Amino acid sequence: MRTPVLAALAAASAGVIFLAGCSDDSSNTPMNGQMMDGHSMNSSQSTSSSTDASAQFNNADVMFAQMMYPHHAQAVEMSEMATGRTENPDVLALASAIEAAQQPEMDQMTAWLSEWGQPAPSADLGEMGGMGGMNHGSGSGMMTDQEMDSLMASSGPEFDRQWLTMMIAHHTGAIDMANVEIEQGSNLEAQAMSRMIVTSQQEEIDTMRQLLG
Repeated sequence: MRTPVLAALAAASAGVIFLAGCSDDSSNTPMNGQMMDGHSMNSSQSTSSSTDASAQFNNADVMFAQMMYPHHAQAVEMSEMATGRTENPDVLALASAIEAAQQPEMDQMTAWLSEWGQPAPSADLGEMGGMGGMNHGSGSGMMTDQEMDSLMASSGPEFDRQWLTMMIAHHTGAIDMANVEIEQGSNLEAQAMSRMIVTSQQEEIDTMRQLLG
């Protein structure tokens, strides 16, 4: 499970480098007035003390929001499936918690992209395939259509087993994506969200592993 995730991360890093290299002048050339391609501002940017820190972003921040949005969307969809398919209180509680946490984060990522003048995110990872030549597939923890169909068709203990197994893989992909943002991003709010994702989703992974036995 980790191998394709790490492969996707390597592709993500390459995508960030590719996008940064597309600037007309240099890797430090902003995409717009608020764009930062590194972790520190240049002299002209540093003089704009009134600039809201949330408006500072780089290619890694854009990629994080564009990729994590559909990733969260699938987690919410999986969580919604639990209602009517299982009576396991632990699974239902986890599903409710995941939905409650990730939907607001999706709304925040949409707001960031709008503020940054970037395209609105899509709930379909496939539609984002053009970003940096990245391969947005199951390597990021995303479930295939076949896996989603199988989950939807199951119920009871079988649903619990599939749901927990799939969500562990899904969370693992999200953590890896969040770590890339922490290492390469420049937007303080996006990095703060990423740290929250790493902490909360690792805790949920530990819980789900215990439930699987």
